Amino acid sequence: MSVTEAFGDVASLIAQMNPEKVVALKASKQMSEQVEKLVVLKKEGTITLEQAAELERFLALDLFISLAKARARILITK
Repeated sequence: MSVTEAFGDVASLIAQMNPEKVVALKASKQMSEQVEKLVVLKKEGTITLEQAAELERFLALDLFISLAKARARILITK
């Protein structure tokens, strides 16, 4: 099993718990502001290695949550 498949399996499990709540998930204001700050630093070319790693983790989390939301939407429409 690949990491991608594992993420998909976990996203499916989360989606099945309560699809409506999964679809409604939103990032906190604090998290959104931090990501925006890191994106600006990256665009400016002034981002540190630590900040770049943090941004990558946020983007991976966003991708995972998007996958769970997509799986939840499928469950809701069935």
